Amino acid sequence: MIDVDVWVRGAAGAVTQKMKGVSTDVGSWTVADVKLLLEQMLKALDRARDPNSEPASVAMRGFSWIVSPDQGGVLVHLELQLGTASAGPFAIDETRLSEMIARVIGGPQESRLVH
Repeated sequence: MIDVDVWVRGAAGAVTQKMKGVSTDVGSWTVADVKLLLEQMLKALDRARDPNSEPASVAMRGFSWIVSPDQGGVLVHLELQLGTASAGPFAIDETRLSEMIARVIGGPQESRLVH
C-alpha cells in the first residue's frame, strides 16, 4: 500500500492514510494507474475532512498539482480549497509522471473546426 499525507484546511496537523488498489510497481504504471492514484489521493482528503461521510465521486478538476523531486524519486502533491494531499516518493521519471497526470486531467481539446 502507498501512504498519502493529508492536511485539511483549518486542521491542527496532517494525517497519513493508506491508499488501496494503487500498484506499488511504479515502473509499470499506465495512465489508468495514475488516474487511480489521483482518485485515491482525493478520496483520502475527503475522508480526512469527514471520516463518516459516504465515499464521494471524483472529478479530475478544481485542483492544482505538482510533481517534485525527492530522495528516492518524486512526490505528487494535490492542492484544493479543502486542503492538500501528498504521496511518494515514487521511483519514476518526473517528466513521465507529469505527462501521465496531464493526460488524466486533460486540458483544452484541439478543435478541428475552421471558423
